[in-house]
Amino acid sequence: MELMTIAAPDGPSEAYVARPETGHGPGVLLFVDAIGLRPQIADMADRIASWGYVVLAPNTLYRSGTAAETSPTRDLREPGARDEFFQQAMPRVDELTADRTTADIAAYTDALAHLDGVTGGRFGTVGYCMGAQLAVRAAGQDQRFVAVGGFHGARLATDEPDSPHLGLPNARAELVFGHADQDRSMPPEAIERLGDAMEAAGLTATNEVYSDAAHGYTMADTAVYDEAATERMYTELRALLDRTLSPA
Repeated sequence: MELMTIAAPDGPSEAYVARPETGHGPGVLLFVDAIGLRPQIADMADRIASWGYVVLAPNTLYRSGTAAETSPTRDLREPGARDEFFQQAMPRVDELTADRTTADIAAYTDALAHLDGVTGGRFGTVGYCMGAQLAVRAAGQDQRFVAVGGFHGARLATDEPDSPHLGLPNARAELVFGHADQDRSMPPEAIERLGDAMEAAGLTATNEVYSDAAHGYTMADTAVYDEAATERMYTELRALLDRTLSPA
């Protein structure tokens, strides 16, 4: 695992870089959840990299502080710790307006494109929780993204004028979504709206709910971790990336 600094629009953003054993492969941009850039994300990036990809995971919360400053100080597997952490985390998430994320995504994509070892000129992106919003926006913003994975995503298709799903007509990606079950941030009507938008845009897509999996189910450092749902996520994400990016 390498650590680099990206010159983001409003200051430096730390980022993890994970590489396969060969040191080279197609680039994948990983957008973190609201808990931030931390060892759990490094583990996830390493696993994706082991499939043959160069993975870049930026600190999208850089405006609020460094990765260390925005990461939890308690074990989020302890009773009540996750809920307590989110009381301070959500104001940071609210700072990521559509205008800011548009500029940030351009900087992160440029950093990915210029990483040593990134091959092919086409990219994948995957996001978790709030990161799924950024992954969807990235596809609508830059047609070099040909694969989008979004897992336990939040507010992907709202009735707001800057909702992430509204950029899908500009996308040229295949998309795979694994929604959390009974997720208040992505209720059935939002899932349907997202599906309708992808169909209207003529995009190949999977838009499924993972039964009995709570919001945040992929995060092994929290109390809501679900191993079965997480392994399903990895299986579906790897198949998506292999179909679209064809690593060596």
